[in-house]
Amino acid sequence: VQLQASGGGLVQTGDSLRLSCAGSGVAFVRSSVGWFRQAPGKEREFVARVRWNDLSTDYADSVKGRFTISRDNANNRVYLEMNSLKPEDTGIYYCAAPRPGVLGGQAKDTYRYWGQGTLVTVSS
Repeated sequence: VQLQASGGGLVQTGDSLRLSCAGSGVAFVRSSVGWFRQAPGKEREFVARVRWNDLSTDYADSVKGRFTISRDNANNRVYLEMNSLKPEDTGIYYCAAPRPGVLGGQAKDTYRYWGQGTLVTVSS
């Protein structure tokens, strides 16, 4: 499974942004996908996840109600729609996947494959 994140940029507080994660490999449809982010000087943290089997989702408390994760299996893509952005949302956003067939969780150690990251900067 190979992943490539895109869609980052510089926005202002309250703006919206949509990140895209393009997956490749025949196993992608059986791969849960998570989004993580890493702010300068901080640990990489969980943002959202969509499971491969039932498309259920879960979110970090800090983004609930503002971010939406979705997937388009026909095009091997997972999206992260981010609304009402805040300066504390600034960071490099990574998409990741555990081994195919594994549901994954909120812990980054459960993810095996990582995209290269895309930078999101929210100015105040």
